[in-house]
Amino acid sequence: MLVTVNGEDRVLADGATVAALVESMGLAPDGRGVAVALAGEVVPRSAWAGTELRPGAVVEVLVAVQGG
Repeated sequence: MLVTVNGEDRVLADGATVAALVESMGLAPDGRGVAVALAGEVVPRSAWAGTELRPGAVVEVLVAVQGG
C-alpha cells in the first residue's frame, strides 16, 4: 500500500502498523526519541503496535537529536 511519510511516498505491506513503519525506517525499536503523528494527530507510543495504517495515510515521523 502507498502512504505518505514526511512528505514522501512510501510503499508498505498491507496491514502495516505504526510500529512496523518506525522499524522499517531503522529507528529505535523502543521508540525512544521518536514521535509519530497520523493525519495530524499524535499516536501514543503505547498504541503504535495496534495502529494500522491505511492506503493514502499521511504520517509524520519526528526524531529528536542531541545538539550542543
